[in-house]
Amino acid sequence: MATVVVVGLGYVGLPLAMRAAEVGHRVAGYDTDEARVKSLEAGESYIEDVPSGELKKALEGMFRPSADASVCAGFDVAVVAAPTPLRDGLPDLTYLEDSARTLARYLRPGATVVVESTSYPGTTQEKVLPLLEEGSGLVAGRDFHLGFSPERIDPGNQTWTLVSTPKIVSGIDQASLQAIKAFYDTVVDRTVVVSSPREAELAKLVENTFRHVNIALVN
Repeated sequence: MATVVVVGLGYVGLPLAMRAAEVGHRVAGYDTDEARVKSLEAGESYIEDVPSGELKKALEGMFRPSADASVCAGFDVAVVAAPTPLRDGLPDLTYLEDSARTLARYLRPGATVVVESTSYPGTTQEKVLPLLEEGSGLVAGRDFHLGFSPERIDPGNQTWTLVSTPKIVSGIDQASLQAIKAFYDTVVDRTVVVSSPREAELAKLVENTFRHVNIALVN
């Protein structure tokens, strides 16, 4: 099993961290919100899909939350679940870029970085990749693995959960894809491989559009 760090402990990151710890990965959760981290340390969940009992069990075992970036040191797999809120119709990538800069300080050869944050096609390779390379001195594809796997969390859905919902996976090259698929194969029931991060990023936007159109029709 791997040493995993999940960056961003919201409705996407926290359930993923719980599941990764459940299957045996050593999981560190990093979030800059100190109040949120203190709540987690006290065993109090603020996410509907994560009961406090489940959180307390994880805290006794393989999960450690922290607001200190040094918790990211030594990771084999890092998953970025930072928010990308819309501002003036465009995603605000501030949190995602800050996450990439933080991870770059602890990135080491052979490690894997996966972006789950929703954004436009090209974000992983045009925004995240350069920040990781600049901050680490390493080269993506040669020294470390990188890819995108869109979050598909539907809060409160008891039928299609994190585990049962098919998970799209992608990588910037074949080795990255294999590393990312290998990780998610331990977490979810089914992974679906696509050809590139751009395709995976576009798939997420199409899915969101489909959802918004259906909601609009119902309303």
